[in-house]
Amino acid sequence: MRSSSRVWRIVSFLSFVTTLLLLCGFIYAVKDITYPSASSGMELVPSTDQKDQPAVSPGQTGIVVIGDSLAKGTGDDEGLGFAMRTVQLLQEKDKNQEVRLFGNLGINGLTTDSLSEELKEKGVQYMLKEANVILLSIGGNDLFNGGQALENGDDLPTAKELNASIDAASVKLKSVAKQIVAINPDATLVYIGLYNPFSDLQEMRSIGNTAAARWNMLALETFNPYRNALVVPTYDLFAGNVSKYLSGDHFHPNGEGYQQIAERIVQSLN
Repeated sequence: MRSSSRVWRIVSFLSFVTTLLLLCGFIYAVKDITYPSASSGMELVPSTDQKDQPAVSPGQTGIVVIGDSLAKGTGDDEGLGFAMRTVQLLQEKDKNQEVRLFGNLGINGLTTDSLSEELKEKGVQYMLKEANVILLSIGGNDLFNGGQALENGDDLPTAKELNASIDAASVKLKSVAKQIVAINPDATLVYIGLYNPFSDLQEMRSIGNTAAARWNMLALETFNPYRNALVVPTYDLFAGNVSKYLSGDHFHPNGEGYQQIAERIVQSLN
């Protein structure tokens, strides 16, 4: 009888531990969805309304990254993405300048249209207002649908389809740029240009290169009017180097690819 009671106590204890672990996992998952990050070391600005306590102090660089899966850092085995790598490079460059990543608002699959809606959220606006450097990556899903066609074995986009996507998304990009500048006109806004992830595929080399080049030109025209905006080119980094700089999904950069982008960002900021 005692043996049976002891067994039941052990079973009850193990059930309690299992439930606790499941609850912790659920809380972590919710947190990751609410604040998707490219690094476990990322620092998020509290969402409280403390407007008398600015997040950026004198002699400090506060960075927020927003946009799609490249902004999030998808494909980087080290979980750093170009955001945390940029922070590290800037910190290494100037030991006297404190550099912090306030938040990573990157979301897998985000398009220019959905980003425009995200920018209406109060929490997103709060975080952007607290930064003095905003890193933006958007447009890849509008043109190439996150590489889903290649992954699913579907037909790759045609030149006509790419141009139609560019026509529609470039209008939304102008709206996104206007919204971000209105939210924080003093921050340096850095837009990460597109590359052609399919330049090693015969059927996508020419039309993909042309689409990326056209998009980047329109992006340059979009951000040029804003005095604190920069467009960082990445097309040349990946041209001929997709096998070296892309992750296994043949779309997102790997760690070295993100490092190349981060180095380009730092060069542009300087």
